[in-house]
Amino acid sequence: MKLHGLHHVTAITARASDNHDFYTRNLGLRLVKKTVNQDDVSAYHLFYADGAGTPGTDLTFFDWPAAPERRGTRSVTRTGLRVGSTASLEWWRDRLGSGDSVTERNGKPVLDFEDPEGQRLSLVVDDEPAAAVWEQSPVPAGHQIRGLGPLLLNVPTFEPTDRAFRELLHLPNVGTYPMDGRDVHVYQIGSKPGSARELHLRVDPDMPAARQGAGGVHHLALRTTQADYQAWAQHLAESGTPNSGPVDRHWFRSLYFREPNGILIEIATDEPGFTADEPLERLGETLSLPPFLEPKRREIEAGLKPLA
Repeated sequence: MKLHGLHHVTAITARASDNHDFYTRNLGLRLVKKTVNQDDVSAYHLFYADGAGTPGTDLTFFDWPAAPERRGTRSVTRTGLRVGSTASLEWWRDRLGSGDSVTERNGKPVLDFEDPEGQRLSLVVDDEPAAAVWEQSPVPAGHQIRGLGPLLLNVPTFEPTDRAFRELLHLPNVGTYPMDGRDVHVYQIGSKPGSARELHLRVDPDMPAARQGAGGVHHLALRTTQADYQAWAQHLAESGTPNSGPVDRHWFRSLYFREPNGILIEIATDEPGFTADEPLERLGETLSLPPFLEPKRREIEAGLKPLA
């Protein structure tokens, strides 16, 4: 029963068309699945990833007419995206027009920036090779985003979340680094070290709680396999952790729960993947629906805004 790294991050946008434009044209990611929120079919659920929609490269968005996020604790406060070199960071700084300088965090060069709605992102240098280049990306192959990097979480109290990470999820605390006068704790997901397998936890007891909204993160997801999925479901149940129970999302299976400080965490399987209902070369080109929503396709399509 193992976790293998980050699976995806799901955030919120109030402007789906602008969001699609920024993440595909500016960041050069591929739209690998255009679908709807399965619990609110009036809203898009857009999945951006590498050229093949590899687990661990997905940055996804719910399209809700929400007010901007009120930043605060009990939230994911920054999403890391991996690139291959410091030269790529300089290339990206020029492309994004970022006034920020390249800094260092946990021993790695980092460039912080925000999307047009204030979603906080970082480009992080990581030498792990890209899983799948997207040949049609406007970003040259050598500078393309390689997938998710560390996620920075902010909580008001350390011990409950630390215990949940170590004892419930079996994530060892592998070190700390300073940020703005406070220690950030690094948790490793799985047996292999690296930025694609890290959660960074910062404690700030004086910060008010975040209010979710556009420009904020809704939840994070950790990778498992179909072989271990039932064991995780049983483990959460036996631990007494309130959770969703098994949920079939068609492209992966999920379990949802909140860690003690309130951040929503999903455990998601790598399988079957986004090619379960679309060929690799056509991913994201049309609206994809899980089988249980197919009878409502015409109604769903009529309620969605077209993407630019």
